[in-house]
Amino acid sequence: MTGPNDDKQSCTAAPAGDHAAAKDDVEANALAERIRSERQYVGLSQAQVADALGLPRAAISAVETGRRRVASVELLKLSTLFGTSVDRLLGRQEFVEDSTVNALFRATKGLDEGDRQQVLRFAEFLNQAGPAPKISMPGSDETQTT
Repeated sequence: MTGPNDDKQSCTAAPAGDHAAAKDDVEANALAERIRSERQYVGLSQAQVADALGLPRAAISAVETGRRRVASVELLKLSTLFGTSVDRLLGRQEFVEDSTVNALFRATKGLDEGDRQQVLRFAEFLNQAGPAPKISMPGSDETQTT
């Protein structure tokens, strides 16, 4: 038996798999853009990133344009190389602009590797030392941090 709508095309929604695939593509493209942005932010070339990951430069280009998926091991290596978290690369953590960190980054960018290592050691020393003690200034109601 046929019904009144049998000759008409079905008006059903797209399969759920199509929607999931589209969402995956959007997320993959967003990841690709974050990787490209982070690479440029730290001042590395695609060739430098490729060397660090043991991949051809064309593979990094393909990652940054969304033509190649990133393996989890590669994502971890990229986060370490860029000095950021995997969560940030995946878009789970927002970037918080910090003018002091940006100024330090710009100031150290022109240093040679030995000087950058010295700056890093000093920063690690400060992190381990904790906050500076508060000192009361004679004749003043204010407390000063040294």
